[in-house]
Amino acid sequence: MKLKLSLLVLALAGATSAFAQTKWDLPAAYPASNFHSENLIQFASDVDKATGGKLKITVHANASLFKANEIKRAVQGGQAPIGEVLLVNFENENPIYGADGIPFLATSYAEAKKLAVAQKPALDKLLGAQGIKLLYTVAWPPQGIYVNKEIASVADMRGLKWRAYSPATAKIAELIGAQPVTIQAAELTQALATGVVNSYMSSGSTGYDSKTYESIKYWYDTQAWLPKNAILVNQKAFDALDKPTQEAVLKAAAAAETRGWKLSQEKNEWYAKALAEKGMKIMKPSAKLMGDLKQVGTVMQADWLKKAGPDGAAVINAFNKK
Repeated sequence: MKLKLSLLVLALAGATSAFAQTKWDLPAAYPASNFHSENLIQFASDVDKATGGKLKITVHANASLFKANEIKRAVQGGQAPIGEVLLVNFENENPIYGADGIPFLATSYAEAKKLAVAQKPALDKLLGAQGIKLLYTVAWPPQGIYVNKEIASVADMRGLKWRAYSPATAKIAELIGAQPVTIQAAELTQALATGVVNSYMSSGSTGYDSKTYESIKYWYDTQAWLPKNAILVNQKAFDALDKPTQEAVLKAAAAAETRGWKLSQEKNEWYAKALAEKGMKIMKPSAKLMGDLKQVGTVMQADWLKKAGPDGAAVINAFNKK
């Protein structure tokens, strides 16, 4: 009897070990209805299925677990094993993070993808030194200007209360003579409603998610740049997974990257129509406004290259290769 009981205990212990479940919390900064968040939820579902429930990832959208600017540090420090960040938010930490925030460097999905490939070796090196692994990136739709009045040139933008969500958007404010106010995505709707800001640069996605059309009526489709969200995983947390689970995560990440870029491009057109239906006037920028903004981009690229050094030059050279 004792022998049978011992064998049963061992069998149960083996079963528990075989089905040991790892749970990961994934903090994200954007609403659950945003296409980035929907893509993350699909990624988590794919991992769940591929591992037979061995790795469960729970997505915490809309900065509900950590604020946008806290997520990278949380992943780096192991407070969250995995998280989604907007790379350009961390340009002050290292210029490499801000490569896709340089205005008019990469202005189409094809160019943004090319820049992502050029940027990846430097990102892998930088993040790897911090104990972080880059799983995948997905671009936002092209950036335009939300403003509370018609504008024909940069001179018309002086004195605007300008939402800055990254070092690059703060620098734009400085160069155009606007007043930068740091506002993250989760706080934007309230900031617009209360008049804390009356202008900003972002995609159709952010304008729709934040109900910007309730406070601002003009969106200038400048297609200035396509910043990327990155899904980062703590290297130790990733290394603690068994090999089949690691492979399942990497396979799901590759699928999420392909799906995410496709979603972004499809949603770009949808957001423009949806904003127009909500009363937003989608404006074509004047030649003067585009010329002024491209000058801003030229200044910012030169400034970025000075700060980014050889690694930054390697990114731009790789991007410029045909």
